[in-house]
Amino acid sequence: MTPDILAAWERIAPQTRETPLEPAHLPDPVWLKLEHLQHTGSFKFRGACHRIARLTADEAAAGVVTASNGNHALGVAAAARARGIAAEVYVSAQVAPAKARRIEAMGARLQRAGEDPLTAELAARRAAEATGRVYISPYNDLDVVAGQGTIAVELHRQAPDLDAVFVAVGGGGLIAGIGTYLKAVSPRTEIVGCWPENSPVMLRCMEAGRIVDVPEQPTLSESTAGGLEPDSVTLPLCRAAIDRGVLVTEEEILAAMRLLLHTEHWVVEGAAGVALAAFLKDAARYRGKRAAVVLCGRNLSTAVLERVTGAVR
Repeated sequence: MTPDILAAWERIAPQTRETPLEPAHLPDPVWLKLEHLQHTGSFKFRGACHRIARLTADEAAAGVVTASNGNHALGVAAAARARGIAAEVYVSAQVAPAKARRIEAMGARLQRAGEDPLTAELAARRAAEATGRVYISPYNDLDVVAGQGTIAVELHRQAPDLDAVFVAVGGGGLIAGIGTYLKAVSPRTEIVGCWPENSPVMLRCMEAGRIVDVPEQPTLSESTAGGLEPDSVTLPLCRAAIDRGVLVTEEEILAAMRLLLHTEHWVVEGAAGVALAAFLKDAARYRGKRAAVVLCGRNLSTAVLERVTGAVR
């Protein structure tokens, strides 16, 4: 995987933004990887850009299909539009109206399927197979994982002596890419997976050693919610890459998001709040060490934005 990630970084560097790594203005020292400043407001642009860069001429001519309620869809739509490729996006009933409008504004054709993200993913795969188009998974694709892993290439150049990296986990593509690369080039760096207590899907699958159905409750971390596709490539990658996991409550996520707004003037989505909340929960463990938190995106829904900003006006 490591050579693929290096090759991915070289492949997409002209299209993506190298995001800064900056110290946070918090009582407990920590570095923030500002991936919410990536194009489309999320790390997902990296994986989408890399998968589309890997299309053959015939595949590009046929167009692509994906499933996502937000960040991955935006990444695929933007990357496809840049190459003049048609993109069709399947969303579930949980998609925020504002995100659906943004996806369509980028030129993608929207299809609605099912009540949850996994149902939309399976419907999109069937549509791709029926029409001979490439399906671009949000996480279940090694090219997508390699694209997300380019964050780790930058992290290692920016801070080669990191003791730990905190990463929110949904389908696992982000932490699989980051963890796989850092395990190869910086084995001393601890890879910490971060989950909302309301949606610990990958964590429970890792514990079971297979993909299982995991009950979920609504969470501020909208972009990490949802079940895993059967036989996802990210499960074995996450089991190999993640050193330990931290669960955080909805109250801790909201407090972390508000803290970032107050101290850094950054508005970030719930998944970024999950990663910071996990660090804050374990901050004493890393005193005297150098830890980083990946702020993975800023595309939060209007309802969540109102909750974050309500108490700090």
